[in-house]
Amino acid sequence: MFEIDLTKFKKYDKPGPRYTSYPTAPQFNENFTHEDYLDEIVKTNYGENLPDLSLYFHLPYCDTLCYFCGCNMIITRNRDRIKEYISYVKKEIDLLRQYLLPDRKVAQHHWGGGTPTHLSPDEINDLASYINKNFQFKPDAEISCEIDPRELTKAHLEALRNNGFNRISMGVQDFNEKVQKAVNRIQPEDITRQTVNWVRELGFHSINLDLIYGLPFQTVETFSDTVDKIIDISPDRIAVFNYAHVPWMKKHMALIHPEDIPAPEVKLEILKMTIEKLTSAGYEFIGMDHFAKPNDELAVAMREKKLYRNFQGYSTNAGADLYAMGITSISQLKNIYAQNYKTEKEYYSALDDEHLPTAKGYRLTEDDHLRRDVIMKLMCNFELDFEEIESKYNIDFKKYFAWGLSNLNEMIDDELIELTDKGLKVKNMGRMLIRNIAMNFDGYIERKEDKAKYSRTV
Repeated sequence: MFEIDLTKFKKYDKPGPRYTSYPTAPQFNENFTHEDYLDEIVKTNYGENLPDLSLYFHLPYCDTLCYFCGCNMIITRNRDRIKEYISYVKKEIDLLRQYLLPDRKVAQHHWGGGTPTHLSPDEINDLASYINKNFQFKPDAEISCEIDPRELTKAHLEALRNNGFNRISMGVQDFNEKVQKAVNRIQPEDITRQTVNWVRELGFHSINLDLIYGLPFQTVETFSDTVDKIIDISPDRIAVFNYAHVPWMKKHMALIHPEDIPAPEVKLEILKMTIEKLTSAGYEFIGMDHFAKPNDELAVAMREKKLYRNFQGYSTNAGADLYAMGITSISQLKNIYAQNYKTEKEYYSALDDEHLPTAKGYRLTEDDHLRRDVIMKLMCNFELDFEEIESKYNIDFKKYFAWGLSNLNEMIDDELIELTDKGLKVKNMGRMLIRNIAMNFDGYIERKEDKAKYSRTV
């Protein structure tokens, strides 16, 4: 049982990164070009014992607009537009494939969006089969796709399964009808249950359901009903995300009225209830926002301290080279991040010119590597061993991170963390504020170089 005392939490409510990367995306810049990305690809496709590949494909199209959506998506029902996009994703595959050693194998493959299943079953088969022809997959590769049950047919799932997909992730957000109307996502419970039944019938290995707390009109009581139904459905994994209201970044979020959003203290009560219910039902709390059954690979990875975090969230494939394709997608190699153009026009133009569609990126410094390691250990393992980091990077931890360590006294007093001469350990309550804790080790925040506007941490 995961019990939480919320009395000291509200004062920590402030903007902060989610740390799906470090440095975070606002640090990416246009001085990093497709030539820099290509140079790094060539350098990292030489030698023996190279990392596995992780592939991500961004399929941005959706049928309708969900007002809470923070993804890079495009609302369209123009099938010709979608077909054209698929043809250009194939061009990107062809271009990238020239530079990857042919014997490198894929350990992880994910389709995100948007709504990948806004593609028709034939379009799914067309793109997936093309990917399968161009890459070798490990026998135990994790191959996952995000789906939307509202326009889904069983044929969509059959097309995915026939092309090797073995995991499904599906947004639920909230079963409450009033909440669904407020965010323009009407998804009756019976449709969700039917989709889960199809997924199980077709032999997918795992299903993840996403919930969002902090949406308009949510209360502890109404969201408790949704959590009870999710427990009854019994997915393998559950993600519980904090709604990030950022209308300055996503203009459509202005359609959500701020006065309808639960107050921070109510959001905390909703999260507390959710964590306690899910852990009481046998799910293990993974990272800062995931839950998994004890035998799930995520739970095993957390126990073995092999959990990893990237742009797709928590993962078990630490160290893989992530090659991302499609508009806005972000690739991550050991020393660089590279983000594709955000519009179809720019993306198509780059590929027509036979070069990778890189709009901007970032090359990590030695300091970035060190701080990324520290922040990811906090986000995934909830502890730091100072001696381990000192030995790996040849530093004096307390001197190097003097600024961050000096900021932790209040968190120690509030019993969010334990700090000793040998290390730092995050307590159960501190896990809910892990973003706040990690910010103390962020060099861009320390140096006041981070001017980005972030969602709030509570």
